[in-house]
Amino acid sequence: MELAHSLLLNEEACSRLGEVQKAEFIFDWLRYLEKLLLATSRSDVKEKQKTLVEQLLSLLNSSPGPPTRKLLAKNLGILYSIGDTFSVYETIDKCNDLIRSKDDSPSYLPTKLAAVVCLGSLYKKLGRILGNTFTDTVGNILKAMKSAESQGRYEIMLSLQNILKGLGAAATPCHRDVYKAARSCLTDRSMAVRCAAAKCLLELQNEASFMWSTDLDSVATLCFKSFEGSNYDVRISVSKLLGTVLAKAIISKHPGAASRQSIRRVSLEEVLELLGTGFLRGSSGFLRASGDMLKGTSSVSRDVRVGVTQAYVVFISTLGGAWLEKNFAAFLSHILSLVSQSHPKVTQAQTDAVCSRRCVSFILRATIGGLLGEKAQIAAAKDICQGIWKLKKVVDAVMSDGNLETRLGSTDVAASQHMLVCALQELGNLIHSLGTTAAPLLQESSAGILDSVISVIPHPSISVRLAAAWCLHCIAVALPSYLTPLLDRCLERLTILKSSPEAVTGFSFAVAALLGAVKHCPLGIPHGKGKIIMTLAEDLLCSATQNSRLSAQRTQAGWLLIAALMTLGPAVVSHHLARVLLLWKCVFPVSPKDLETEKSRGDSFTWQVTLEGRAGALCAIKSFVSHCGDLLTEEVIQHLLPPLPCAVDLLTQLSSIIKTYGSPLKTPSVVYRQRFYELLILLPPETYEGNLCAILKELAADLTGPDIQVAASTFLLPPLCHQDDLLLLSPLLQETDHRFIEEQLLLSNGIACGSLEYDPYSICEKDVEGDSVPKPLPPTLSVISSAVKLFGVVCAHVGEAQRLLILEQLLDSIKHTKGARQQVVQLHVVSSVSSFLKYVAGSKGNLGPEEMRRPTLALVMGALESPNPLLRCAAAEAWARLAQVVNEGPFTASLAQVSFDKLKSARDVVTRTGHSLALGSLHRYLGGISFQHLNSCVGILYTLSQDSTSPDVQTWALHALSLIIDSAGPVYHIHVEPTLSLIIMLLLNVPPTHAEVHQSLGRCLNALITTLGPELQGNSTSISTLRTSCLLGCAVMQDNPDCLVQAQAISCLQQLHMFAPRHVNLSSLVSCLCVNLCSPYLLLRRAVLACLRQLVQREAAEVSEHAVMLAKDSREELTPDANIREVGLEGALLTLLDKETDQKLCRDIKETLNHMLTSMAVDKLSFWLKLCKDVLAASADFTTVTCVDTMQEEEGDKGDDVPVLTTRSNDKSHLFTNPRWTTRVFAAECVCRIINQCENAHGAHFDIALAQEMKKRDSRNDFLVLHLADLIRMAFMAATDHSDQLRLSGLETLLIVIRRFATIPEPEFPGHVILEQYQANVGAALRPAFTSETPPDVTAKACQVCSAWITSGVVSDLNDLRRVHHLLVSSLTKIQAGKEALSHLYNESASTMEILAVLKAWAEVYIIAVERHKNHKQPLKTTTCSEESVRNGSCSSYGLLDLVHTDLGTLSRLWLAALQDFALLTLPSEFASQLPTEGGAFYTAETSENAKLHYNNSWALILHATALWLTSTGFVVADPDEGASNLSRPVTPTSMCQGSSSGATVKSPEDVYSDRFHLILGISVEFLCSLRSDATMESITACLHALQALLDVPWPRSKIGSDQDLGIELLNVLHRVILTRESPCIQLASLEVVRQIICAAQEHVKEKRRSAEVDDGAAEKETLPEFGEGKDTGGLVPGKSLVFATLELCVCILVRQLPELNPKLTGSPGVKATKPQMLSEDGSRLVSAALVILSELPAVCSPEGSISILPTILYLTIGVLRETAVKLPGGQLSSTVAASLQALKGILASPMARAEKSQTAWTDLLRSALTTILDCWDPVDGTHQELDEVSLLTAITVFILSTSPEVTIIPCLQKRCIEKFKVTLEIKDPMVQIKTYQLLLSIFQYPNPAVSYPYIYSLVSSIVEKLQEIDKKKPEDTTELQIFQEGIKVLEALVTVAEEQHRSQLVACLLPILISFLLDENALGSATSIMRNLHDFALQNLMQIGPQYSSVFRSVMASSPALKARLEAAIKGNQESVKVGIPTSKHTKNPGKNSSIQLKTNFL
Repeated sequence: MELAHSLLLNEEACSRLGEVQKAEFIFDWLRYLEKLLLATSRSDVKEKQKTLVEQLLSLLNSSPGPPTRKLLAKNLGILYSIGDTFSVYETIDKCNDLIRSKDDSPSYLPTKLAAVVCLGSLYKKLGRILGNTFTDTVGNILKAMKSAESQGRYEIMLSLQNILKGLGAAATPCHRDVYKAARSCLTDRSMAVRCAAAKCLLELQNEASFMWSTDLDSVATLCFKSFEGSNYDVRISVSKLLGTVLAKAIISKHPGAASRQSIRRVSLEEVLELLGTGFLRGSSGFLRASGDMLKGTSSVSRDVRVGVTQAYVVFISTLGGAWLEKNFAAFLSHILSLVSQSHPKVTQAQTDAVCSRRCVSFILRATIGGLLGEKAQIAAAKDICQGIWKLKKVVDAVMSDGNLETRLGSTDVAASQHMLVCALQELGNLIHSLGTTAAPLLQESSAGILDSVISVIPHPSISVRLAAAWCLHCIAVALPSYLTPLLDRCLERLTILKSSPEAVTGFSFAVAALLGAVKHCPLGIPHGKGKIIMTLAEDLLCSATQNSRLSAQRTQAGWLLIAALMTLGPAVVSHHLARVLLLWKCVFPVSPKDLETEKSRGDSFTWQVTLEGRAGALCAIKSFVSHCGDLLTEEVIQHLLPPLPCAVDLLTQLSSIIKTYGSPLKTPSVVYRQRFYELLILLPPETYEGNLCAILKELAADLTGPDIQVAASTFLLPPLCHQDDLLLLSPLLQETDHRFIEEQLLLSNGIACGSLEYDPYSICEKDVEGDSVPKPLPPTLSVISSAVKLFGVVCAHVGEAQRLLILEQLLDSIKHTKGARQQVVQLHVVSSVSSFLKYVAGSKGNLGPEEMRRPTLALVMGALESPNPLLRCAAAEAWARLAQVVNEGPFTASLAQVSFDKLKSARDVVTRTGHSLALGSLHRYLGGISFQHLNSCVGILYTLSQDSTSPDVQTWALHALSLIIDSAGPVYHIHVEPTLSLIIMLLLNVPPTHAEVHQSLGRCLNALITTLGPELQGNSTSISTLRTSCLLGCAVMQDNPDCLVQAQAISCLQQLHMFAPRHVNLSSLVSCLCVNLCSPYLLLRRAVLACLRQLVQREAAEVSEHAVMLAKDSREELTPDANIREVGLEGALLTLLDKETDQKLCRDIKETLNHMLTSMAVDKLSFWLKLCKDVLAASADFTTVTCVDTMQEEEGDKGDDVPVLTTRSNDKSHLFTNPRWTTRVFAAECVCRIINQCENAHGAHFDIALAQEMKKRDSRNDFLVLHLADLIRMAFMAATDHSDQLRLSGLETLLIVIRRFATIPEPEFPGHVILEQYQANVGAALRPAFTSETPPDVTAKACQVCSAWITSGVVSDLNDLRRVHHLLVSSLTKIQAGKEALSHLYNESASTMEILAVLKAWAEVYIIAVERHKNHKQPLKTTTCSEESVRNGSCSSYGLLDLVHTDLGTLSRLWLAALQDFALLTLPSEFASQLPTEGGAFYTAETSENAKLHYNNSWALILHATALWLTSTGFVVADPDEGASNLSRPVTPTSMCQGSSSGATVKSPEDVYSDRFHLILGISVEFLCSLRSDATMESITACLHALQALLDVPWPRSKIGSDQDLGIELLNVLHRVILTRESPCIQLASLEVVRQIICAAQEHVKEKRRSAEVDDGAAEKETLPEFGEGKDTGGLVPGKSLVFATLELCVCILVRQLPELNPKLTGSPGVKATKPQMLSEDGSRLVSAALVILSELPAVCSPEGSISILPTILYLTIGVLRETAVKLPGGQLSSTVAASLQALKGILASPMARAEKSQTAWTDLLRSALTTILDCWDPVDGTHQELDEVSLLTAITVFILSTSPEVTIIPCLQKRCIEKFKVTLEIKDPMVQIKTYQLLLSIFQYPNPAVSYPYIYSLVSSIVEKLQEIDKKKPEDTTELQIFQEGIKVLEALVTVAEEQHRSQLVACLLPILISFLLDENALGSATSIMRNLHDFALQNLMQIGPQYSSVFRSVMASSPALKARLEAAIKGNQESVKVGIPTSKHTKNPGKNSSIQLKTNFL
C-alpha cells in the first residue's frame, strides 16, 4: 500500500494487482491524494495537473464503485480549485458526453454515475467560475434522469444539490426545472431517492423563493404525499424540508428589495393550517378529501401523521426558542386543536385517538421541553394551565345539565377530552423536568396549577382522569414537599365524594399515582398514611355492594389502592399484610361447588363487577409479590395459595359464562385472564403445581383462539429475538429520538399503541423508560404476551406426555387455519415455543424424550420460512436454543445440515435469509460447531453475500457471517484474509442506496477486528496488510451517507484504537466524532460518545486539542450546535448534556467529561472553572436577586453581605443559555472533583503566597487558590438556587472549599486566613437552608457546613461567628420537641435525619471547642489570637466553648437520648420484643429500619461529644435542670423510663453515672468488636477518642480498674482493631486507650495496697495479702489476665513494625545479627507508645507476677533498642531508641526491683539484661554490627544509675562496662566523644562511691591525657571545642566529688590545661572565633576555681611563674577588649545544640 502514497497514480504497481486489490489500491491512492493536494504548493500541482487529470478521467471510465467515484469527484474539484481552470470545460464536456451516451448496459452504469457525481463536485467547488455552462449541464442531467434507474435518480438528485450549492443565486434560470424533477423524485418508489430529492429541494429553497411563497401549498401537499409508505430516513429528510420551508415562509415576511414585493405574504395561521391539514387529512388534498370525509371512509395513514408531526417539530425548532416564547399561546391552541372533536376523523376510533394524542404530546415535548429555558417553561406551564381551565369550564357547563342522557352523550365533553389529556400530560412532563425549580410556579396562587389539575380529576372521560392523576404523580416526583399534601387532599376528596362514580375512580387513580411517586422521593411520606389508605380501601370494597351504580367503580378503586399501597415496600406493607390476605381470601369462592352456584345466580352486571373485583385482587397480589419480595415467607405463601385453584377454575369456566351472559363480559374476562397470567408468571411454579394442566389448556386456547384477528408481532417477538438480530429488521425497532411516535408504525393499522386507559393499574407501577407515562397495550394484546411468557414456564413444568400432546396440538392448529388467521396463530405458537425453549435453556432443563424434537422442529422450521422477517428472526433464535437444550453433537450437526441443504437448493429470498441466520444463531449458542462445518458455513455465506440481485439476502448472510466470526474466535484465523477482502470488495461496490447491506458489512468488520485483537499491533507484512484493509474499510464506511453505517465505522475505529492505538489517525477520528456530535440520529451520537469515552481515558489532552484545532480550521463542516471554537470539546459536551434526553447517552457524556476532568483539570484550571462558572451563572440570574433582597431586609446594617453578591458579570452574554438544573448540578459536582484533583497535584494549589510567587515567575502557571473567589461564588450560586438537588451540590462544594482552604494564611494580614473575607457569602449561602419550608435533607447538609465553618477556625471574632451559630441555635430550638414537632410532610425517618444532623453538627463544634480549649491552656498556641481580639477578650478558643456552653444542658440530654436510641437500634433481632413499642426519642418503631442509616452516620461524633461532656462534669455534677426523678431521662416523652414503671423509682446519681458510663462503653465495644468493612475511619477514631476522654477522669477509671473482666474485654477488642485496621492514627489512638486502662489498673492496685496498709496498721507486715496480678504464685492466666492481654497487644504492634523481634521468625531467641533500621515516623510513634505501656506493666503486678513478666518486657525493650540503634548525624538518638531507654529507666526504677519478695529474682534478670546489651557490641558470626555506640552506652549508663548497686557492681559486669567506655573514648567521632563525656559526668556524680569510684579510677587518666592532647593540637571547629568543654566539666565534677586530700592534685592537673588556652591582648585581636571562645571558657572556669580552692591555686601559681604571667596577661587583655568592644562570644554558643542535648539525656 505504501506504493499508493504518491501524487500521481503508480500505474505500473496498480496493473500488477488483482481485481479486488486494484480497487483497494486506487481508493487508497485517492484518499491519500485528497490530503496531499491540500498540502502541496500550487506550482507543484500545476506542473503535474495535466497528467493527474488524465489519470483521474481514465479512472472515471473504468467503472469505479460508489465510494471511489465520490472521492474521485472530490479530488477533481480540489485539483481544479487549486490548479489552473482552463481545462475544466473539457472535463465537464467529457462528463456530459458520458452521461449522454446511449449505452444502457449494467457494466457501463458506474461510469455514467461517476460522471454525474463529478459534475456535482466540480460545480460545488468552483461555482460561478464555470459561467453559463451550468444550463446545458443541468438540462443534460435532467434529461438523463428520465431514463435512469433508482441509483441514477439518487445520484442525479445529490449532484443537483451540489450544483445548486456551488452556484447559489446564479442558478435561478434552472430552479423551476430542478424543482419539477425533484417533485417527481420526492414520491419515488425508492426511499433513498426520496431522501436525496428532499436534500436537493432543501438546497433549492435557499434561493428559490417561490417554494416558500407561491408554491407553498403544493410543496406541502407534495411532502405529505412523500410521507406515504415512507421509512424513517425519508420522514427525517422530508420533515426537515417541510419544516424549513414553512419556517422560511414566516421569517421572510420582510422582503428587503423592492423587486421582491410580489412575494405572497404568509401568516402563521396559514402555515399552521397547512400543517394541520396534513395531520388531519393526510395527502389526499383538500377537495378530494371532503367526499371521503362525508362517506366516512378515509383515514389518514399513520406514516403521514408521524411525518407531519416531525415536520411540526422541525418548523418550530427552526424558528427557535425566542420565537416560540412570543407565539406560544397561538401555537399551543393550534396543536391541541388537532385532537379536538372538530376533526372527528382523528379521534373517532380509539386507536386513532391514542395515536394522534401521542403525536401531539411528542410535538409539545420536543418544542417546550427542547427549546425553552426554565423561565420560559414556567410561563408555558401557566399557559397550559389556562387552557385546562377553559376546557374544564366547557365540561362543567355540560355536567351541570340535569338530564343524564344529554350529559353523557354530549359531544363537547368528548371534544375536549383528548385536548385535556395532551395538556395534562405535557404539564406533568414539564414540571417533572423542571424538578424543584418549579416551586415558585406552584406557590403562585394566581396560576392555580394544582387546583386546575385536581378540578379535572372527576372528569367524565376515564382518559382525562388518568392523565390528571399522572400529572399529579409528576408534580409529586418533581416537588416531594407536595406529595403528602396532595395525597391528603385526594384522600379527603375520595372520602367526601364517595357517591360520585367519576370522583371515586378519578381520586383513586390520583392516590395510586401519588403512591407510585413515593419510590422516587427519598424523603418518603408519613408512615401513618398507609393505615389511612388501607382503611379507605377496605371501606370501598365493603361498601361496593350497597349501591349498584357505584359497585364497579368502588371495587376497582379499592383494589387499586391496595395494589398501589404495595409499591411502598415491605416496611409499610408488613403492618397491613394480614388484612390484605384476608380480603384476598374472601374475594374467591371457597370451593368449586360455590363457583357452580355463583354461575347459576347473577346476571351480566353482577358478573362484570365480580370479574372486576377478582382481576383487581389478582393485580394487588401481583403488586405485593413484585414489590415486597422480602415478605414472601413460607407462611405467607401458604396464605396466598388457597384461592389459586378456584381462580384457575374460574379461568376454565370463563368461556361458558360469556356464552350465558353475553358479550359485555368479553373485556372483563380478558382483563381477568391477563391479570391471572401476570400473577402466575411471578409466583414460583411449585405454588400452582396441581393446576398446571388446566392452565396449559387455557393458554393453548388463548394462543390459537378464533377471536384474535390482528398479528402484533412487533411487541411479541422482540423480547424473544436476540438484541443484535433486531438490527436486521426495520430501523424502527432500533432506538431513535422519535421512538415515542415511531412505535405506532410498527403495529398494523388496526392496533392501537399503548396508552394508560388500557390498564389503569399500571399508573402506580415502576416506570418503564425514564419519566414518560406508562404505556400499557390494550388487554387483547397484553393477554397474548402474558400467555406467551407463562406458556414457557408452565410447559417446562408439566409432565413429558402432556408436553408432547400440547406441542402436537399447537402444530395441528397451525395446519388447520388458512390465510391471515394462519399467520396470527403461527406467530403466537412460535412465540410460545420460543419462550418455552428460552426458559428451559435458562433454567438448564432438558427437552424430554426424542419424540419431543419432531413437533418442536416442525414448528420452528415453518417459521424460519415465514414471510414475516421478525418471525424468521425469532425462529432462528429458537432453532439455536433447541440445539442448546438438546445438547447433542449429532443433533446439532443435523440441524446445520438441514440449513445447508435448504440454502443450496432454495432460490427464494425468505428461505435464504431465514436459514442463513439460523446458521449464525447455531454458532452463537454453541460456539464453533466443528471445523468442517465452519468451512462449509463460511463458504455458503460468502456466496450468498455476493448475491447483488437481493440486498436482503446479502444483509442476512453477512449478519450471520458476523455472528460466526464472533463465536468462532481464534479458529477463524484461516478465514480472516478472504473474509476481509470480501468485505472490502462489497464496501467498494454495493450501492449506497442499500444501507442495510453496509450495516451488516460494518458488523462483520467489527467482528473481524475483535477476532484479530492485539495482533493488529504487529509489524509483519501480513498483519500490516490486514490492518490497512481494516482502516480502509472504516474510511469507506465513514463516507457512507447512512448514519448507522457511520456509527458502525466509528465503533470499528474505536476497536482498532483499543488494539492498535498507534495506527489510528487520532486527528481525523476526532474530527469525525466532532462533526457527528450533534447528529439527529441517536445511535450515531451514542457511537460517537462511546468512542470519545474510550479515547479520553488514554489521551484526553490530545483529543481536546485536536477538536479545537479542527474547529478553528474548518469553516462549514462542524454542526452549528456544538460551539467547539469558543468552549472547546468540553464545553460542547456540556451543551450536549444539557440538550440530550437519552439516559444512556447522558451517562456516557458525564463519564467522558469526568475522564477529561481527571486528566486535564489541573493543567487547564481556569478553563474548567470558567466552564462550570458559566453553567452555574447562567442560571443564577433570577435566584441571586431574590437572595440579595432577603438579605437586605434581614441585615440593614450589615452592608458587607450585599455587594459581593450583586456584582453580576454583564460584560458578555453567557455561552450557555439557560442550562437545565441537572446540568447545573453536574457542573457543581465537577467543581468538587476539580478541587479533589488539585489536592493530588502541586502544593501551591493550596498555598497562596507560593501560588502568587509562581504566577509572577510564569504567568501561565495557574493555581486553585487564586480562584477562591470563583469557587465561593459558584458554591453560593448553587446553594441558593430553587433546585433542591443543586442546593445540596452547592452546600457540598461549600463544605469542601471550607475544609480545604480553612488553614491557608493570608500573606497580607498576618494572623488571618484567606477565607475570612468571604464570611458574608458563607452566611448568606447557609441562611436560606434554615427556613421552615426547606426540605430536611438540605437542612441536614447545611448543618454539616455550619459546623465545618464554625470549627474551621476561619473566623476568630465571636460576633462574626454568631451569625452562623445563630442558625444552629435556631435548628436546635426546632428539634427540642423531638419527633413530635417536626414537619408531617415527609416520612418520620426524614425528621430523624434532620434531628441527628443538628446534633452531629453541635457535637462537632463542641469537640473542636474542647480541643482548642485544651491546647489553649498550653501557652504554645497564643499566637492564634490577634492582639485586638485579646483586647476585646473574645479569643476564639474560650469563646467557642462559651458559645456552646449556653446550650450544653439541652444538648447533653439530646445527645444521651440519641445514643440510647442508637443502642436500641443496634440490638440483634432476637431482642426485638424488648424494644419500646412506640420507638425511641427520635424515631418511631415503624420507621426504625430507615432511621438506622441516619443513626449510623452520626452516632460516632455524638458519642465523642457526650464522653467529653461527661468528662468535663467529671461524672460528679448532676445537671442542674434535671429533677431527681428523671435523672437519665432523655428530653422527649417517649423515653425508656416510662416503659419500666410510672417513674416512681428514683435512681441514685451513682446509678445514673453507671448507666451513662455503660451506655458509652457498650456502644463503643459493640461497634469496635465487629467492625464492618464500611465502617468509616472517622467513626473509629471518634469512638476511640470517646474512650480516651472517658478514661481521662478518675471515676470511670476506677470502674474499669475494679472490674478486671471489663478491662480484658476492652483490651481484646482494641487488639482486634489494631489487627484489622492498618491506619497508624487508629492504632495510636487504640494504644492510648490501652495505656489508660493500664493506668486505671495501677491506680486500683495502689488504692488496694494503701487501704490494706491503713487497715492493718503497722502490725504484722508479713500477713499482708498480695495485690496485683500474679498474686502469690506469679502465674498469669491467658484470657483472665489484664497484663497478659496487654502483652499480646504490644507484641503484636512491635512485631509488626520490627519482625526481627519475633523469635519464631528469627529461629532462635538469641541475638541475631541484623542491620539496625530506621522506622517510619508513624512506625516510630507506634513502637514508642507500645514501650511506654510495657514499662507501666510491672506496677500492675504483684512481686511474683512482676518476676514472670520481666523477661518478656526486657527482651522486647532491649530488642527495640538493638534493632533501631542507627547512627544518626550529630550523635542524636532515634525516637525509638529514646523511647526504649525511657522505658528501661521506668522498668529499672520500679519499686518491685527493691521489694523484698522479688529483689533477688529481679537482680538476676537485670544482670542478664545488662549482659545482653553488652553482647550487642560484640561481633556475632564474625560480622560487626553497625550499632550506635552512644545508644548502647546510654543504655549501660541507665543501668548503672537506675538499678540498685548490687546489679552492676559484680566485677565481671563492671569490668565489661568500663571496657566499653574505654573503647568508646578512643573512637574518633567527635560527637561520640562528647556524648561519652556527658555520660561519664553523670556516672562520676553518682552518690554511691561503690558504683562511681571504679569508673573514676579506670577512666580519669585517659581523659586527662586526651585534654592535654587538645592543648597541643589547637581545636579547629566548634565540635572539638565542645569536646574540650565537656572534658573540663568531667574534671571539675571530679574535683567536687574527690575527697579532701586528693583535691589539690586534681586542681593542679586542671589549672595548667585551662591556662594553656588563654590568649594575651595581641593574640586576642587576631584569634579565630573558636580560639576566642576557648579563651573565654577557660578564663571563666579559672575565675570560678580560683576563689573555690584558693590555697591550691596560689601554690600552683607560685610554682610556675610562666603560668602566672600568662593568666595576668589574659585578664588584662580581657579588660581592654571590654573597653574597645571586641565582641566577646559569650552568647554565641549554639543554644539549639545545648537544649537538644539536655532533652536527649534526661533519661538519666
